[in-house]
Amino acid sequence: MRRLILGLTVLMFCAAASAQQPGPPQTVAAPAPAKPKPAVKKPPAKKSPIARQLFGAVPGPAPLAARSIGGYAKGCLAGGVSLPINGPDWQVMRLSRNRNWGNPRLLDYLERLASDARALDGWPGLLVGDMSQPRGGPMLTGHTSHQVGLDADIWLTPMPDRILTPQEREDMSAESMLKDPFSVDPNVFTLGHVKLIKRAASYPQVARIFVHPAIKKALCQQASQAGKDTGWLGKVRPWWNHHYHFHVRLSCPPGSEGCENQKPTAGDNGCGQELTNWYAMLKKSAIEMAKPPVPGAKPWVGKPPLTMAQLPKECGTVLTAGGFEPPVPGEAGTPPPTPAALAALASKDAGPPLPILTAAQLKELTGGKDPSGMPLPERNPLR
Repeated sequence: MRRLILGLTVLMFCAAASAQQPGPPQTVAAPAPAKPKPAVKKPPAKKSPIARQLFGAVPGPAPLAARSIGGYAKGCLAGGVSLPINGPDWQVMRLSRNRNWGNPRLLDYLERLASDARALDGWPGLLVGDMSQPRGGPMLTGHTSHQVGLDADIWLTPMPDRILTPQEREDMSAESMLKDPFSVDPNVFTLGHVKLIKRAASYPQVARIFVHPAIKKALCQQASQAGKDTGWLGKVRPWWNHHYHFHVRLSCPPGSEGCENQKPTAGDNGCGQELTNWYAMLKKSAIEMAKPPVPGAKPWVGKPPLTMAQLPKECGTVLTAGGFEPPVPGEAGTPPPTPAALAALASKDAGPPLPILTAAQLKELTGGKDPSGMPLPERNPLR
């Protein structure tokens, strides 16, 4: 009996051990691969329209409260006011461009400057060039700035003692103040011009006045000889192509939300190292301009034009205010030219081109060396 019980115990133990041994591996069916979802084609992103083509087509101002929006070179103008084409001490030039618009602050300044310059300095009157378009914004031709209604070009040519005809205002050219690329003509640039620019810089709302480097140098020399305060010269800064006019830039009106002021000037009169640096750039530029053209050379291409997406968002409201419908781009991607745009494109330059070095001057300036390869300085300022 004992043997029987012992045998049954051993048998049960072996059966239990056998049940714990691993059996053949069991396979689990892999899930079927998921079918890839068809790619959803996104519609091509719409390109933002070129801002200058739209603002250049607007014939009138935005019927909104007067306000300068954005920066001088990236903004627009709401509630623009037009400077009358004839005033007691001024006349507006290039009427076909329709650029005699500005913030009321600019109109007040121009009228006061014209009156003071005649009464206090004996200046015959102002010939006013480009201000801003009716709604500001980028222009089709001529400027990178003048976008917020706080910039104005004033010719250095005195106003005649008669009312100019519309055709004369289109054809008449301003007079250059230069006798060569580096110096003013003393028979043209007079003490009267010095007084006018000083008067223009004297008002507290003026942020900058831009002139050609040679004119800046002449102003510095005249102020130094006079031995008086030269602090006003700090607002007068050299810049390219201002040889027949000066460019006035006002600061933003007090409390003007969204208007971006320019950084304050450094505090000096600008007659030292800054002017020396400008003359170094002026030399390079004059050499480059005197080089013979290179056959097949690609023309200089500036920065791409601003799009509406790059302007402050409020400029879209300014553009369409009052029900104005911007021209629709055609197949080529650009809107058809409007009468306002065609007139601006067809107008003549306000003044003569810059003087070019003669062959003798170029040889003297370069020491007889071949000027090819001398770099051209940056000449696309935000003006």
